[in-house]
Amino acid sequence: MQGQGHIETKLGRIAIDKDVIATYAGSVAVECFGIVGMAAVNMKDGLVKLLKRDYLSHGIDVRIDENNEISLDFHVIISYGVSIAAVADNLMETVKYKLEAFAGMNVKEILIHVEGIRVID
Repeated sequence: MQGQGHIETKLGRIAIDKDVIATYAGSVAVECFGIVGMAAVNMKDGLVKLLKRDYLSHGIDVRIDENNEISLDFHVIISYGVSIAAVADNLMETVKYKLEAFAGMNVKEILIHVEGIRVID
């Protein structure tokens, strides 16, 4: 079942696509304090681009292992002047809690890649 997670119920199996998980996780992430948005990194020239709200899932890599557990990599841009550690801890705890409630699957690992900072008015 490549690219999908699942929930077993008494009536059958519910398949959840990785893109659904990434989109939900991205929408939760941008609501967290200190997160400006998701980032896309151009590997060729190393430029970082702030993604629009419609493309939040592009800044997140989702992996689902053989135990149906989710691992996530977030590529984020954070606000200037905030504690990176505090923002990352809040992001990990919030996403883990909300994603497990949403998808009914365990979150095994969350990795945060800070790709840039922005001054917010």
